[in-house]
Amino acid sequence: MIESAVHELPVFSKQMQPDESVDAASGAVFLIDKPMGWSSFRVVGLLRKLVGIKKVGHAGTLDPMATGLLILCTGKATKQIHLFQDAVKQYQSEITFGGSTPSYDKETPIDCEAEFEHITRPKIEEVLRTDFTCDIEQIPPMYAAIKHKGVPLYKIARKGGEVERKPRAVSIYKAEINAFDLPKLSVDITCSKGTYIRSFAHDLGNILESKAHLSALRRTAIGQYSVDQALTVEQLIQNMDPHGKSGISL
Repeated sequence: MIESAVHELPVFSKQMQPDESVDAASGAVFLIDKPMGWSSFRVVGLLRKLVGIKKVGHAGTLDPMATGLLILCTGKATKQIHLFQDAVKQYQSEITFGGSTPSYDKETPIDCEAEFEHITRPKIEEVLRTDFTCDIEQIPPMYAAIKHKGVPLYKIARKGGEVERKPRAVSIYKAEINAFDLPKLSVDITCSKGTYIRSFAHDLGNILESKAHLSALRRTAIGQYSVDQALTVEQLIQNMDPHGKSGISL
């Protein structure tokens, strides 16, 4: 359980805000609301500069186009990262029907179009119930950080290459429609670690005899921690470097 493992560690959030006196080396947890356009590693780099140590890691990456909860651990708390990584994740996703992309999201241009007017809400609900609310196997997108012979897949994809990817077992605990207005679909997803919401969107389009890609994503929770508790990067800087000594500018 995350609670028992981190109960002695400070968990910095809107409710317990950090300041210049944070002892990052002894171990701390930061809840951050990652902004759109930022890589997870950029947030890690920001916190490293603010706390003055290199031992900072995130507990589960978010793609640059995604926003939402990113949990960072510093110092001795990095030994607990796996507990956050293993926790159940919650997402708000927007899926656009009518076209698929090589990256399975809007970060790359549409390369295959298909009709979507036949898609109905009852049909989507049926597919979510029968094909997705269960233990499933996903094939990761080529634009992913996992490695093939030591090379991240996205680096191979950017050079026009493609390799066979083995299906990975993941669990979708809940997938509920939040809004539906063709060609857009909003789905709230609760899932296990390792789940690619981009693959979810891509596969849903295929099952519905169309094409689809992920057009927006927000991670709303990891375990018992909510994005509503998370600090923005601006708040993080204001709290930990109120006098601008680090020279950080966004």
